[in-house]
Amino acid sequence: MPELPEVEALAAFLRQRLVGRVVAKVEVGAINVLKTFRPDPSALQGSPVTAVHRHGKWLDVDVDGLHLMVHLSRAGWLRWSDALSATPLRPTGKNPVALRVRLAPEDDEDEARPPGFELTEAGTQKRLAVHVVKDPAEVQAVATLGPDPLAEGFDLPAFAALLAGSRQQIKGLLREQSVLAGVGNAYSDEVLHAARLSPYAVAGKLGPADVETLWTSLQSILRDAVAAAGGKPAKELKDAKRAGMRVHGRTGEPCPVCGDTVAEVSFADRSLQYCPTCQTGGRKLADRRLSRLLK
Repeated sequence: MPELPEVEALAAFLRQRLVGRVVAKVEVGAINVLKTFRPDPSALQGSPVTAVHRHGKWLDVDVDGLHLMVHLSRAGWLRWSDALSATPLRPTGKNPVALRVRLAPEDDEDEARPPGFELTEAGTQKRLAVHVVKDPAEVQAVATLGPDPLAEGFDLPAFAALLAGSRQQIKGLLREQSVLAGVGNAYSDEVLHAARLSPYAVAGKLGPADVETLWTSLQSILRDAVAAAGGKPAKELKDAKRAGMRVHGRTGEPCPVCGDTVAEVSFADRSLQYCPTCQTGGRKLADRRLSRLLK
């Protein structure tokens, strides 16, 4: 799933290519991707893109006051083209392209194949979400987002206040979008590894030193990832994210810090990765599906 660094890079990528351009046509290939029905996506046609923002993991394309809000979920992605297919997109239910946005061609561009972007989704679990709204806050998931960890003013005391008194395990708290916006499964693994903390540590029981270490790790991991993703074309961001991971998705590989074998805990349709030596004193964490959690 794209998280804060990748969505930030996508927003910057689109900002360079969309702002000032006029939306010529919006084509829908999968009706289920639309989570709102008024305004219709066709209302974006003929208007200029005035800004592109990020809200947590959400992309916000501001089209002259109407907002095309996109959440890529686990298997969605954005694909840019300097020359889109001339064949109109039809809602057949079989096309991996869920939505296509065509720009009005400029003087040196092919009128039949103008530039624009497509939203795609692989797999059988269709969770890609698109909203067209007059205010981003009309999307409940956006309205209830917690603070952005890279926002100005979100300092160590603000972070400590989020953790204070919480009985939630720190892995889950970092991923909770209503608590902290933009961090998901991958970067929470990376942040906890850098902080040398167990994913199962209780947030409210962390001491001041651990809270400060966790804050520092959160900032450094996210800022480094944003810097690494910056300037990359959309098609390269997934591979860049995978290449930058130290423990997430590295089960069975040596930890780059201590050399121990990266371990995994599976639960439901997800998994987490960690280093036993760096994070849990050498102990293997219990699988949630089989036994109670180790603290």
